[in-house]
Amino acid sequence: MSLKFGTSGLRGLSADLEGPATALYATAFARHLLTAGIARPGDEVLIGRDFRASSPAIAAIAIAALGRAGLCPRDCGTLPTPALALLGLARKAACLMVTGSHIPADRNGIKFYRPDGEIDKADEAAIIAAAAALRSEGADLPATPETADDLHDAAIALYTARNHTLLPERALAGLRVGVYQHSTVARDLLASVLAHYGADVVALGRSERFIPVDTEAVSAETIALLEGWAVQHGLAAIVSADGDGDRPLVADETGTPLRGDLVGLIASRFLGATVIATPVTSNSGIEAAVSGTVLRTRVGSPFVIAAMNEAVAAGETAVAGFEANGGTLTATPFAVNGRTLAALPTRDSLMPVLAVLALAAAEDRPLSAIVAGFALPAAASDRLENMPVETSAALMAELRSGAGPLAAFLAPIGVPAKVSDLDGLRVTLEDGSVVHFRPSGNAPEMRCYVEAKSETAAADLLAAGLERVRAWATSR
Repeated sequence: MSLKFGTSGLRGLSADLEGPATALYATAFARHLLTAGIARPGDEVLIGRDFRASSPAIAAIAIAALGRAGLCPRDCGTLPTPALALLGLARKAACLMVTGSHIPADRNGIKFYRPDGEIDKADEAAIIAAAAALRSEGADLPATPETADDLHDAAIALYTARNHTLLPERALAGLRVGVYQHSTVARDLLASVLAHYGADVVALGRSERFIPVDTEAVSAETIALLEGWAVQHGLAAIVSADGDGDRPLVADETGTPLRGDLVGLIASRFLGATVIATPVTSNSGIEAAVSGTVLRTRVGSPFVIAAMNEAVAAGETAVAGFEANGGTLTATPFAVNGRTLAALPTRDSLMPVLAVLALAAAEDRPLSAIVAGFALPAAASDRLENMPVETSAALMAELRSGAGPLAAFLAPIGVPAKVSDLDGLRVTLEDGSVVHFRPSGNAPEMRCYVEAKSETAAADLLAAGLERVRAWATSR
């Protein structure tokens, strides 16, 4: 079985999830909720999904399993993950989201939420243990699909209302904005919310076939589309999101994507956050770009949320976080546009998109000029797909085995000066540039993140880093 918990929920092959495995993990989730006193028999649990071909069947299996386990499943249909999470918080209900986010269509996943937000690593361990116990008990867990009462419209209405309070009326008037719709569940919401604020919206690239869009490592094919549309339609920006709508994508007037960590930084400034949690993979220039405290974490929303929660427990009152993909989280309420924005401690895509566009409208400057004004170190990232987990693990073990193997591996690139092992290996070279190798936590991929003095140097360093990984894997 391919299933594995990673940085954001359970992931695996769609073929595995369209069967007893989903029934097993949905039942394990229910057992954990009930055993830990997080939920009581008969409590609601909300189920949502993305547009992948496999998602309706997986959601139906989960609905049946949750019902047999003693909970009351409510179907929220296709919707962004933050919309599902927001309704769960409002109704004090646990949630289950069927999505593989940005990974290829032959894969899928499940994200789990307690009534107070995302599960943490302790919950994850408890679900894994419950699944193991169910297996050992030989529990009968048929992969039987069922339907449930619909809460889709309620979820969309609540999420829309939240986003309609963020900016002044007509705040985006005069901006011509493309919405790359592809197969993201946020596509209609993005268009309608931007139009609500007066933007001239141009719908682009809508697809009924699932297209995996990774907002942290935008493909060359996607960038070519964005560049072509920007010129063709005279756009001030192009916006989009990943498959389940919790990671934003923003491109400037040339079609060049903004780095997700810059989007998160702009969103944090928009909120007025004084404490920001973000992974070690986010740009190293962020500390100098904010007046508050920056907490560095491992990669994955559970770690960002844990750091935010620690800050709140310490008495901080304006706490936000973001990942390198731009997904922005809030752990406390914020005063925005004269209203109180309630905490939403899960990745959101619409708020950061609106924050960037509002900045562009307010400054009446091209997004490319605004980006240049931040003067962050040039950064780039990409991944090698279909790299077996075992191969990635073997490479990381070798690089961690001592200074000699790491220096030998990096010899064609540069000389290591400093190494961080917080999440993957982040190596600062003698010339001040950074190369960071990290296996994906939920897909057979090896990711590489780099920083350098210029965009050209960053692109060259990224290509060299990926080539070193590719050559090592091929030589085995």
